[in-house]
Amino acid sequence: MAFIAEQANGKASDGFKRIMEIQPKELHERVPFFCGSPKMVEKAEEFMARQRDRENG
Repeated sequence: MAFIAEQANGKASDGFKRIMEIQPKELHERVPFFCGSPKMVEKAEEFMARQRDRENG
């Protein structure tokens, strides 16, 4: 899905980095998945960053 989205000028992210850059460490590994237009995925990344900042103080 991430590959297809990127080929269609979209974006795919786990909220912090590009899905295609994630190296799986085990079979059936799960990560958050945001896929769609660059604008909407970047908005989701902003939400994730704000939440991380709140949790880290």
